[in-house]
Amino acid sequence: MKVITYNVNGLRAAVTKGLPDWIKAVQPDVLCIQETKLQPEQFPAEAFEGLGYKAYLYSAQKKGYSGVAILTKKEPDHVEYGMGMDRYDNEGRFIRVDFGDLSVVSVYHPSGTSGEERQGFKMEWLEDFQGYVENLKQSRRKLILCGDYNICHEAIDIHDPKGNAKNSGFLPEEREWMSRFLNAGYIDTFRYLYPEKQQYTWWSYRFNSRSKNKGWRIDYCMVTELMKPMIKDAYILNDAIHSDHCPAVLEIEE
Repeated sequence: MKVITYNVNGLRAAVTKGLPDWIKAVQPDVLCIQETKLQPEQFPAEAFEGLGYKAYLYSAQKKGYSGVAILTKKEPDHVEYGMGMDRYDNEGRFIRVDFGDLSVVSVYHPSGTSGEERQGFKMEWLEDFQGYVENLKQSRRKLILCGDYNICHEAIDIHDPKGNAKNSGFLPEEREWMSRFLNAGYIDTFRYLYPEKQQYTWWSYRFNSRSKNKGWRIDYCMVTELMKPMIKDAYILNDAIHSDHCPAVLEIEE
């Protein structure tokens, strides 16, 4: 099973940049999307239906903002929209699909780059997200948590750790949360398989950052500890250029 996470930074824009052709070539079984930036009635269904995908969307109340989706070849047994917490669900940040005893989540963690208020919101979200997932793990033990976490965990995950030490996304308290989260029984699949590999999933649109590979690894395919024997491969597709992010892939043995 091939699961891909991709922050497309506007789904309609990504479609105009060739996203459907890319999906046809790569053939994910499940594609977790973040930052759809659209309402359900704006979803370009025809671009994906012909490829054999069913689409499940959870949009933000605010138009043109946030939003997550999951495209899947196989019809899920159940779809869960949101976490049951209005302050987060209003921003369209969490959707889950279940296939038997396996669950796949597309999650979009908040950014704190716009100022102290949103950074505070982000830190509250992180604690509430972990609490929610810990509870969910009791009944859904095989969990794949794909998405844009908006955090680089270690120095290897960012091009300039010293220069970014006080920037949202690489703050000590964010990195500490990530360590606690992983220690609670979750696996960063890419880093688990490739402890020394320096590769990124996001680059600023400024300063030719992508061409210079001055990036951040903030998109993850996390799994619960129980799924460790199922991990086949995890990798990053740097050549996909429909967004300021690129996709991260997880392959598992079902």
